[in-house]
Amino acid sequence: MKKYVRIIIGAGCLALLVLSWAVVMNSKSSAEKQLVLIEQASVLMNDGVYIRAVPLLEEAAGYDASFTRMAESELKKAYIALIDNRGFSRRYTSLLEKQISRRDAEPYLFIEAANYFMGISKTQEALEILKNGIKRTGDTEIISLYESSRYAFETSRVSYESVTAIFEKTIQVQLDGKWGIANEDGSILIPCVYDKISTFSRDRAVVKNGNSIYAVDRDNNRLAVPNENTSDFGNLAENRISLFIDGSWRRATEEFELGTSLFEDIGMYSGGYAAAKVNGRWGVIDINNEWLITAEFDEVITDELGRCYAQGAVFVRNGGIVYLFSNGGFTGYTFDDAKPFTDEGFAAVKLNGKWGFTDTDGVEVLPFIFDDALSFGQHLAAVKLGELWGYVGLQGNIVIDAVFLEAKSFSGGSAPVLTDRGWQFITLLEYKKGVSL
Repeated sequence: MKKYVRIIIGAGCLALLVLSWAVVMNSKSSAEKQLVLIEQASVLMNDGVYIRAVPLLEEAAGYDASFTRMAESELKKAYIALIDNRGFSRRYTSLLEKQISRRDAEPYLFIEAANYFMGISKTQEALEILKNGIKRTGDTEIISLYESSRYAFETSRVSYESVTAIFEKTIQVQLDGKWGIANEDGSILIPCVYDKISTFSRDRAVVKNGNSIYAVDRDNNRLAVPNENTSDFGNLAENRISLFIDGSWRRATEEFELGTSLFEDIGMYSGGYAAAKVNGRWGVIDINNEWLITAEFDEVITDELGRCYAQGAVFVRNGGIVYLFSNGGFTGYTFDDAKPFTDEGFAAVKLNGKWGFTDTDGVEVLPFIFDDALSFGQHLAAVKLGELWGYVGLQGNIVIDAVFLEAKSFSGGSAPVLTDRGWQFITLLEYKKGVSL
């Protein structure tokens, strides 16, 4: 009997202690309650007993009082210690989301959240957090982390023997000696079954299969056949394609309606203009047969697709010197070599054995320090450093390391690069989320 009396008395004492603690706690302010809970949790965490510290800190963080953010900070430490346990990763990220959603969220919270997501290979989520942080705070450290992270990319699994430059979100690709059309990320659009294929424009490409030349759509349906004795063709753009007929080049529409002018050679149209050769000299002509730059030069500089004109600018060569023309007139600037402008950004130019970049007025915008380069596309330019290629940003900093055997310009967030597996495609993770550069 005495034993049971002692048990009852002991239980009563324990109940009184709990009740006393509750009374004391209820009599304290919310801030005082937080401090008590944080101190209790701290003792447990010092002993590595994080699982028992969590409910104390969650309770402390639940108060809207002076030490809420201190409680949250300690709670995140406990969550991190238990991150491999089921559910704690979600608890940690939920707390981070709560913290950065506050109107007065401090910059370090955005950086903490972004670093966590990058650490678990969720780069896209990290970039979204950083952009939100930039918009909300304008903090320079967030901007720096964003700029150093925004060019993360993934590499396609497909590879090709050869590729051209991307044009209108598609690209000519070669596989097993045959040509087809791929999307800008490398996924196949028109199978590689042709001996030659033009650029893909307005839902068609011109192809050569044996001795036959004709136009096809994306489903390989034959759309049109030239009536003349056509033996070769150029690239299709702006409803114009060049055809080689009886020893001369002639312009034609996508339906193979022929123009009357004859040329010794003619490039691909871009911005309404194309490089053209007559009487052994090169100039730049428009669709209406008017000369923007008269045919009196040794060469008009074109890219691999045959384009020469963008942003009103053209490079021409005479006697080994490259001249920059802008809006039809000579700018006064000359170079040793150049790559044509694209629709945006700076052009790659060469002086004294090194490549740099110029604007359309001919003014140097990035120094001549590269071994080779392509003009900017989508705010990035492929550059060669030593034997390898990478990419430089508009500020001149290397944003994608030089690790490729060769590289081409970005378009639609993707770029072809040559690796030991052949030509593959890198796609910026941020661009996949629909964010333009």
